[in-house]
Amino acid sequence: MKIAFQGEHGAFSEVAAKKFFGEKIETSPSYAFADVFTKVQKKQVEFGVVPIENSLYGSVFDTYDLLLKSNLSSGKKGLSVVGELQLQINHHLLAKRNLKLAEITKVYSHPQALGQCSEFLKTLKNAEILPSYDTAGSALTLLKHNDEPMAIVASKEAAEVYQLKVLKKNIQNNSENYTRFLIIAKQPLLEDFKNPKTSICFELKNIPGALFKSLSVFALREINLVKIESRPIPHKPFEYRFYADFFGDLREERIQNALKNLAEISLSIKVFGTYEKGEIYKS
Repeated sequence: MKIAFQGEHGAFSEVAAKKFFGEKIETSPSYAFADVFTKVQKKQVEFGVVPIENSLYGSVFDTYDLLLKSNLSSGKKGLSVVGELQLQINHHLLAKRNLKLAEITKVYSHPQALGQCSEFLKTLKNAEILPSYDTAGSALTLLKHNDEPMAIVASKEAAEVYQLKVLKKNIQNNSENYTRFLIIAKQPLLEDFKNPKTSICFELKNIPGALFKSLSVFALREINLVKIESRPIPHKPFEYRFYADFFGDLREERIQNALKNLAEISLSIKVFGTYEKGEIYKS
């Protein structure tokens, strides 16, 4: 089984993939989120693993937009969400050799990781904080410099992969730091779920009370709507699509009736799939 993820080996997305599928999978590093979607679409891999939201820093909008884009492509069947998981994110300060914190002149990592560790990084008075495209990818930058006292913020797995020294463990601002990942595939799952969850996207008609009415189709049927996210619609200034997650299976009558009701006040509805509610993993 081959799984695509964004980043280099040791990235948190690869950690998430191995938590979900097991250690024996083959993983395919990808430079950008779009590359993960392309690999799944072209059947170069069986699944992709992409982050969708962080408990401290909110949604990953690129993933939302790419998921919809894959379902709007003409002549192609859209990708489906077939699973999810939540991974606790623990950041560590890594370097090629043992350094005193006061010696560090540069620290590289993904912008979100730098933000999640901002309080600790402020204590590094002599260090320039520099964004990189990926946490584990920062290790490749580190390895290119022989003697400069540089460090990165990344996972313990990155330390193992690139044989780096751990200068400081668990430097994130908040220990309750989790990222939710989606598993995407070419085909939806058709199986029995213990705790089914469904993801959709809809664009409402421009009528009074449309958003209230859209929420009521779930509330009146006691469907637990657990997330709703608005995203601007390209070429329609200040108009929005809504992404929603709720508990329930698309094959349930109450879910089908809710979506029929929603269709009456919507210009379009895209269903991304029903999948099992994700487990929480410690990193």
